[in-house]
Amino acid sequence: MERLTLSLAQHRQQRQAALRWRSLRVAQVPTRDAFNRNDYLGLAQHPQVIAAFQQGLSDYGCGSAGSPLICGYQAPHQRLTQQLAEWLERDSALLFSSGFAANQCALKGFHAYYDQLLLDRLCHASLLAGLPPRKWRRFPHQSVATARQWLGEGTNSIITESVFSMDGDQAPLAEFAALPADLWVDDAHGIGVIGKGGRGAAALLPDSHALLTIPFGKAIGVMGAALVGGTAELEYLVNEGREFIYSTAMPAAQAAAISAAITVIQSPEGEQIRQRLRERIARFRELCRAAGIALHPSEHPIQTIWLGAEQLALAWGQRLADQQLDCGVIRPPTVPAGSARLRITITANHTEAAIVRLVEGLKQCLTN
Repeated sequence: MERLTLSLAQHRQQRQAALRWRSLRVAQVPTRDAFNRNDYLGLAQHPQVIAAFQQGLSDYGCGSAGSPLICGYQAPHQRLTQQLAEWLERDSALLFSSGFAANQCALKGFHAYYDQLLLDRLCHASLLAGLPPRKWRRFPHQSVATARQWLGEGTNSIITESVFSMDGDQAPLAEFAALPADLWVDDAHGIGVIGKGGRGAAALLPDSHALLTIPFGKAIGVMGAALVGGTAELEYLVNEGREFIYSTAMPAAQAAAISAAITVIQSPEGEQIRQRLRERIARFRELCRAAGIALHPSEHPIQTIWLGAEQLALAWGQRLADQQLDCGVIRPPTVPAGSARLRITITANHTEAAIVRLVEGLKQCLTN
């Protein structure tokens, strides 16, 4: 291990010199002044979701004790898959421990059946890792015209996200769906927030043909993910998807909590929460506009301030942290060099006072 340790030490020195070395830090108990959380609707703290998790723990224990094909697929898992299929108007759903695992399972399982995969250049890393180089191309961000131009004569699949995680911009899903290719949408930042009834990409697409990745760790407020789509595709992954077959299933209690969160999203209360979220976003943008703070265009909870230099982004982040205001500092390699930014997430639980305090903190960064 000595050679490995030496090589890793050199790698660390290079990253530190470039201000790109990351370290874990213990996050504080969530407060209304935290602007770095993807819990857009505040459901991670919703009493119905917490109660469902607690009841599930009481009924089923802390773990599933096995993979889905052995003993890990229990009644709460079945209810959740049925709920997802009905809500998003698809045949079925398949549960995974994370969105990364779900995307990797589908990529590895389906790529051999396509002549070409076309991916948006800003697709998440989970949609890129492990792809054979000869099988895929990355078209310019949001460019339907380029995707159309690149379609080959054989079988094609277009892969995109509904909302992109670094800037909160939405994909032209209906235009992609109109192309003569299969469509796969990662709905991580859309589900629960956009579309009628919070149905995300499913509400914006003209039909139910597209495969959907539905992560549960953003607006749904829990953890894990599902692939939601046609029976043939999902049954294939049950039999051939290694990430599904050889992973311990999510706990039944977790599945129960996810079901409870979706029930809230579907309810009149869910619509009230989304309306409150829209109002909070509009208020934040209004205050920033008045303060001369330039925001990237977005009506999504993800709001960004492009700063360019990594040192500047780190300095803004630290100044805000010194005021007990937590925001995301995004820098390479997560984004291209020269495009470091502050990533702010507005949630339905943020108060007027918290938003005003954040804008005051941003004004201080701007003047300093």
